[in-house]
Amino acid sequence: MQFLWAFLVGGAICVIGQLLLDLGKLTPAHTMTTLVVAGAILDGFGLYEPLVRFAGAGASVPITSFGNALVHGAIKEIQTSGWIGIVTGIFKVTSAGISAAIIFSFLAALFVRPKG
Repeated sequence: MQFLWAFLVGGAICVIGQLLLDLGKLTPAHTMTTLVVAGAILDGFGLYEPLVRFAGAGASVPITSFGNALVHGAIKEIQTSGWIGIVTGIFKVTSAGISAAIIFSFLAALFVRPKG
């Protein structure tokens, strides 16, 4: 049953993104930013973690979870380190993912030549 909920919730997030692209006429960058901000807002109100517990990878894999991670890290660090925790918490939680994206993008650029 957990796989079904992950599929439905992850699919619903993707459908929202597609609707923003098609009906909202947003660019891919605007759509991605909107979904990240939505995840951040949901985590700020304490709604995203219950969604992750309910849907598992269906909520933790889409781009909305990046916004969740940013806010979650900042809130956690601000409680232990004070206001500087806003900045350090964001980087502590997301640095591995950002570093991996940069490294793998660089490696892909070494081997793939764009058509043009």
